[in-house]
Amino acid sequence: MSHTPVTSLSKAVRTMAVTAALGLLTGGAAFAHGQSQQPQRPDNTAVNKTDRQEGSVTADQQGNSAADLDATKKIRESIVRDKGLSTYAHNVKVITRDGTVTLRGPVRTEAEKKSVESKAQAVAGAGHVVNELTVAPASKNN
Repeated sequence: MSHTPVTSLSKAVRTMAVTAALGLLTGGAAFAHGQSQQPQRPDNTAVNKTDRQEGSVTADQQGNSAADLDATKKIRESIVRDKGLSTYAHNVKVITRDGTVTLRGPVRTEAEKKSVESKAQAVAGAGHVVNELTVAPASKNN
C-alpha cells in the first residue's frame, strides 16, 4: 500500500484553516476583553457640536484654490513644527477660504491660542485670520 503525498493545495487549505481558527480565537478574546472596559468618550465631543451650528466654518468648506491650499499647508506645517505646543494645538482645524483663515478647536492655554493665531497671521496676514480657538485646560484624566 502506497502513501499519497499531500499536495501543496491541501497544505495551503490546512494552513489557511489553522490561521483563520487562530484569528477567531484571538479576535474573540480581544473582543471579550474590550467588552469588559468602559469605552472612553472623547473629551472634545461638545466642541464638535459647535461645528453643526448654522454659519460655522467647517473643514469641508476649505477652499480648493492653489493659494488657499498653500496657505493651509504652510500654517499646518508651522503649527506641527512647534514641538512646544500641545497635541490639542497640533490638531486644531485650519480652514482657508478665499484668503481668510479660520482656526477652530481646543488648545490648552491662552498662550497656545495666541501662538497658533500668530503662525496663521504670519502666512495669511493680519486681518485675514478668524480665531475661533477655545482654551480647554488639561483635566485630571488627561
